[in-house]
Amino acid sequence: MVTELGWLYIGGSLLLFFFWVYGIVSFVLDIKNKFIPGIRQYRRGRRRLKEEQEEEEEREERERQLY
Repeated sequence: MVTELGWLYIGGSLLLFFFWVYGIVSFVLDIKNKFIPGIRQYRRGRRRLKEEQEEEEEREERERQLY
């Protein structure tokens, strides 16, 4: 038979386990919903800036060739 102290130990362990799992799930969801989209947006922005810079350089080169 489990004593009152045993039940308290089991209940406390389950409570701590619940918060441990909740923390892990929250962390994974934060990564999925915040960090990964942020990284993708950063990469898109960098790629767009690079493309704009290349287009500007090509336009300047064409202008130099005209003169």
